Amino acid sequence: MKILIAFLVVLISLLQYRLWYGDGSFKQTEKYQLQLDQLQQQLALKQQRNKALEAEVLDLRKGKEAIEETARHDLGLIRQDETFFQVIE
Repeated sequence: MKILIAFLVVLISLLQYRLWYGDGSFKQTEKYQLQLDQLQQQLALKQQRNKALEAEVLDLRKGKEAIEETARHDLGLIRQDETFFQVIE
């Protein structure tokens, strides 16, 4: 009987050790949860960026206004009937 009790105590101790310190322990699970939260935040940011890029692509495909706006902003283009004023502060 004493051997059985000693065996059960050792078995429970080993299971408790694995629960607290081994693979799949509470600490490791918490660490994985933090990594998962960080990855979900990064995913949300990238999804917002993708939506913005998708909207820009659709806008560029639809009309010339977006192309004109992009050319004016990026290349500094002006029309023939416009006058360009540069204000230096």
